[in-house]
Amino acid sequence: MIRFCSLGSGSEGNSWLFESQQSDRLVRVMVDCGFAVKETVARLNRMSLSPADIDGIVVTHEHDDHIGGVFKFSRKFGTPVFLTHGTWRAALRSKLSAPEYLHTGRVRLIDSHTSFCVGSLFIHPFPVPHDAAEPVQLLIESDTGFTVGILTDCGSSTPHLVQMLNRAHALILESNHCPDRLAMSPYPESLKRRVGGDYGHLSNQVACDILSRLDSGRLQQVVAAHLSKTTNCPTLVQALWEAVLGPRGIPFRIAAQDNGLEWVDLNTGRLEAA
Repeated sequence: MIRFCSLGSGSEGNSWLFESQQSDRLVRVMVDCGFAVKETVARLNRMSLSPADIDGIVVTHEHDDHIGGVFKFSRKFGTPVFLTHGTWRAALRSKLSAPEYLHTGRVRLIDSHTSFCVGSLFIHPFPVPHDAAEPVQLLIESDTGFTVGILTDCGSSTPHLVQMLNRAHALILESNHCPDRLAMSPYPESLKRRVGGDYGHLSNQVACDILSRLDSGRLQQVVAAHLSKTTNCPTLVQALWEAVLGPRGIPFRIAAQDNGLEWVDLNTGRLEAA
């Protein structure tokens, strides 16, 4: 069994939870924590969880909407943090953490190509094109083989990331912006180039292209993530994704910034109340 939910997804903060059964207990992994500790705790409570229920935090990269609350949460609750060497160095440069925290045993440095475990959850990182020091995205696999892919900050598609995501039974996929809306947005030109560039964020069209390339037959359901409030809208994503996924009978949902997404059980595909 594996299920997942979102505490919130967007430029104001991101955090995902994955849960799997391990013999007589549940293992829970948080992916990213871009909210302040108090806000994170409140959002966990909304999912009927407390900080003590989290077995580890896996960090995808050092941008504040993904890592901003990680080390404060870890210090307060003793939660292990898993991140690449590059992300750790970037966290030190931005003073999100201090060098001596490495020696507490709570920081676990990972390789961007090497799998590792948190309890009964197998984490398979893979590198992606994004404007960060050593960014990764993930496959998260239960001991029964059910796998969730997550790709939430990435500028462009690559054959390797498509190959990795083709192993997923469920997928959390960034659909950040509409290129036309981005071009007409009030953003500075430098930010428009960054967001729309090969190391920025996935447009709706590139997200749909990735979805169209996933042909393993495993994919059961998909979640649209990291939608921009300024340069995108759920209605537009709904229409574009339906055109790609509807004919294949694959259901999808959209994660929100404020309310995230309730628990989704991969075995059944149902959306659960917290």
